[in-house]
Amino acid sequence: MKKPLIILTGPTAVGKTELSIGLAKMVNGAVISADSMQVYRHMDIGSAKIKQEEMQGIPHYLVDILEPEESFHVVRFQEYARASMEKIYEQGQIPILAGGTGFYIQALLYGIDFTEQPEDRVYRKELEQIAESQGPAKLHEMLAQVDEKSAGIIHQNNVKRVIRALEFYHLSGQKISEHNEQERMRSSPYQFAYFVLNDDRSRLYERIDQRVDQMMEEGLLEEVIKLKEMGCRRDMVSMQGLGYKEILDYLEGNCTLEEAVYRIKRDTRHFAKRQLTWFRREREVIWISKQEFGYENNRMLAYMQKVLKEKEII
Repeated sequence: MKKPLIILTGPTAVGKTELSIGLAKMVNGAVISADSMQVYRHMDIGSAKIKQEEMQGIPHYLVDILEPEESFHVVRFQEYARASMEKIYEQGQIPILAGGTGFYIQALLYGIDFTEQPEDRVYRKELEQIAESQGPAKLHEMLAQVDEKSAGIIHQNNVKRVIRALEFYHLSGQKISEHNEQERMRSSPYQFAYFVLNDDRSRLYERIDQRVDQMMEEGLLEEVIKLKEMGCRRDMVSMQGLGYKEILDYLEGNCTLEEAVYRIKRDTRHFAKRQLTWFRREREVIWISKQEFGYENNRMLAYMQKVLKEKEII
């Protein structure tokens, strides 16, 4: 028998957190965060991290487990998430993978092995120097020439993934987009339901803008000042997060605070759009459009319960 796994994902600011709590209560579940930023301590506001009182007693894993100077990536996520799942199964509960990092979800769901991928450190160093001297756009242009599909998926500012894609092509002669396509055709070792929560685009964008305003009111600026005082630098993985790098730009005198806030809103909207593009490419997803349920969580949960029973997950 395959072990059960429930996934609840969707674009940023769509309302996953609240729904995940209701879902966990309904199925006797525990939540594993599929978020690349909520793992970090001291980074609460910019990551929209769930607060203790919002958890309502539901166990949460992969939240507040690393210091900002530590690196977090997909292989580490897989390792931590699998260990968390074992604990959850031992408790007789169902793991709920909740968060918006589609790449992490896919890697765990289909057991994709990243450890075997070849690497060329000299070539990687060359690419890092190009990014440094000529900017990320130049690297992204290089990727578009050899793997147009990957260039369409990976944002030019995600230098690490652009370099990885170029390095993969350089070593294997194969496009990483084709390799990932093959990996995606694997079958999952879990009995799963993959829910994607979505909303009308204009409402989603409105929620994003409101959330950024709220972050500023709650003290995002002060949070980044404190991180800077702790020794956090721009080149750290944690400081690449949306909201953090823009406020750093302001603190370093590269833009006004107003410009920084504008860019956070704009880039978060772009990020939400890319997240939706990713989820549309995934197999076996079950879309939950909030407007179709009258924005009522109880109605969404009743529908999810029906699906989970049909799939024999509960």
